[in-house]
Amino acid sequence: MADDSIAVVDLDRCQPDRCNYECVNFCPPNRTGKECIITREERYEADDPHAGTPDQVWISEEICLGESCGICVEKCPFDAIQIINLPQELDDEPVHRYGENAFGLYGLPAPQEGQVTGILGPNGIGKTTAVRVLAGELDPNLGRVGDEPDWADILEAYRGTALQDYLEAMREGDVTVARKPQYVDQIPSQFDGTTRALLERTDERGALPELVDRLSIGPVVDQDIDTLSGGELQRVALAATLARDADFYFLDEITPYLDIGQRMTAARLVRELADDGDRSMLVVEHDLAILDLLADNIHVAYGEPGAFGVVTTPKSVTNGINEYISGYLEAENMRIRQTDIEFEEHAPRTQATGEPVIEYPDLAKSYGEGEFSLTVEGGTIRENEVLGVVGPNGIGKSTLAKLLAGRLEPDEGTVPARLDIAYKPQYIEIDQPMRVDAFLSSITDDFGSSYWTTEIAQPLQLDAVMEQQLTDLSGGERQRVAIAACLSEEADLYLLDEPSAHLDVEQRVLATSAIRRYAENHDATALVIDHDIYMIDLLSDRLLVFDGEPAERGHAAPPQGMREGMNDFLSNLDITFRRDERTARPRINKPGSQLDREQKTQGEYYYAP
Repeated sequence: MADDSIAVVDLDRCQPDRCNYECVNFCPPNRTGKECIITREERYEADDPHAGTPDQVWISEEICLGESCGICVEKCPFDAIQIINLPQELDDEPVHRYGENAFGLYGLPAPQEGQVTGILGPNGIGKTTAVRVLAGELDPNLGRVGDEPDWADILEAYRGTALQDYLEAMREGDVTVARKPQYVDQIPSQFDGTTRALLERTDERGALPELVDRLSIGPVVDQDIDTLSGGELQRVALAATLARDADFYFLDEITPYLDIGQRMTAARLVRELADDGDRSMLVVEHDLAILDLLADNIHVAYGEPGAFGVVTTPKSVTNGINEYISGYLEAENMRIRQTDIEFEEHAPRTQATGEPVIEYPDLAKSYGEGEFSLTVEGGTIRENEVLGVVGPNGIGKSTLAKLLAGRLEPDEGTVPARLDIAYKPQYIEIDQPMRVDAFLSSITDDFGSSYWTTEIAQPLQLDAVMEQQLTDLSGGERQRVAIAACLSEEADLYLLDEPSAHLDVEQRVLATSAIRRYAENHDATALVIDHDIYMIDLLSDRLLVFDGEPAERGHAAPPQGMREGMNDFLSNLDITFRRDERTARPRINKPGSQLDREQKTQGEYYYAP
C-alpha cells in the first residue's frame, strides 16, 4: 500500500463466525500467494494487546493495493473494513495510533495561556484522543505500534513547535488538568450522594458560591445527584470543573440540555476564567453560535470517523467556522465535505397552509398552589409544517405537549381532539438488551424498505450501528436511533425534544433534513423543541414561543412567523443575532456592541435588515 493509505478493521463489526472470509478469499494479493489479509491468530502472539479475537482478520498495509482496489471493503458483509487514502498534504507521522488496522490521530491542538481554544469537527474524529494526550492520560506513540517511543523521542518530535513547552511541562508534572465530561447523564452512575457533596470536593479556588449562583443550581445543591435533570447535571458538571484550580481546562460540550440563556452564562464563565490569568481553556463544542462567541481561535478536525482524524493548525474563529461550513479548508487546500451547509439569509420559507391538525383554545394548567403553572394562548397547528418550540428550560413546553396528547387534563379550556403523538424525549434512557435493527423493526413494518432506508436510515447514518446493542451506543448514536424510532411511528403529531443533543454539526444538518423531508412527504406535522438556534433556523416554518419564570410560571404565545417569533424570544433574553456576510449563518452579537445596540433600537433581534 502507498505510504499515504491506511487499513482499518473495526473489531466490533468483524464477525468471522458469521461469514466465509470473503475479504481473505477475494483479496487479489492473497490470490497470488501473498499474506495480505490473514487471521489475527496468524499475525499475533496470544498475549499481544493488539491481538483481538484470534479468528478476526488483520490487513498488511505494506502489501494492500490501497483504496483503488477496495475489493475487501465491498465483500465484507458487515462493513468492518475501511481502506482509506490519507490526504496527500498530510506529511507528518501520526500523533497516536491505537494499533495496527486501528484509528490514528494526526496533529494536536495547541493550548494557549489566557485563551479559549476551540475544536470543531465530527464525532469519532479523535478530539477526545487529542485531549487525553494533552491531559497526560495517553502517551502518544507517534504511530509506532509495537515499538513505542520513549518520551525523549516524543519531545524531539515536537521540538520547535508550539506544543514543545506544553508537553515538556506536562511530562514534568507541572501542568494540572480539570476536565468536564461529555456525557453528563452518566454522572449519577459514577457518584452516589448529594450535589453539595460533589461540588464541595472540587472547590479549589473558593469560587463555588458564585458559580452556584450564576448557574442557578442553588435549588438542587441538597438533592441527590440521581434526581437531577440533564440540564441540571450539565450545570453542576460545569461548576465542578470551573471550581478547580488548574492550568489546563478541557470542556467537552458545554451546551447539551441547556437553554440559550444558560448557554450564554456558561460561555461567559469560561471566558472570564480564561481572561483571569494564564489558564488554558480547550473547548469541544457543536453549537456554532456559542463557539463563535466563546473562542479566541479554533482547530478544525476532519478525516474519517473511526478511521483517522486530522487536527489543523489554529485558525481565526470566523474563518475556521466558515471554512468548516463550506467544506473547504483554505490553508490546507483540503475539501472535507462535498457540499456546504446552507443558511437562509432572510425570514424563512412560506408558512404552511395545510389543513389544521389541531385548533386549541386558551388553556391553563397548574400543578397546585405554590407549584408551577402554565397559561396557553389558543392557536392552530397545521399539516405539513415543522413548528419550532423555543423557550427556557422549566417553562412548560413538555406540559403543553402532554395537554395536546391528552396525557394531562387542563384546568381551564378543552383540547378538542386527542392526538396520537410520537414522542422522542429529551433524556434518552435505553436499558433493553436488544440490537438496534431488532428494536427499529419492532416499531415499523417499513423497516428495511427502500423508502425507510433512504428517508430515515441513511440521513441519520444508522447503517454503522444496526448490529450493535442499544446499551452499547454512544450518546450521539443513541440520539439518532431515538429520532429514527420517533419518525418510524404512525402518528398525527411528531414531538422531538432536543434532537440536537450530542450530535455534531453535520449530523444536526442531516437530522434536520430527515425531519423536514418526513413532514413534507407525509403531510405530517412535527413539533421540535431545541435550544440550538442553527437547527431551529434550518428546520422551522413557524415558532411557538414560551416565556415566564422557569419552574414557577410559563406562558405560551400562539404559533407565529419566524421573524416575529425570534424577535419575541430573543428580546426576552436580551440577545441579538446577525448574519455572517459570507455564509449567512446566525452569529451572536457581543452584548453592548454597536451592532447589538443598533438592532435592539430597531427591534430586530434576529433577522437584521
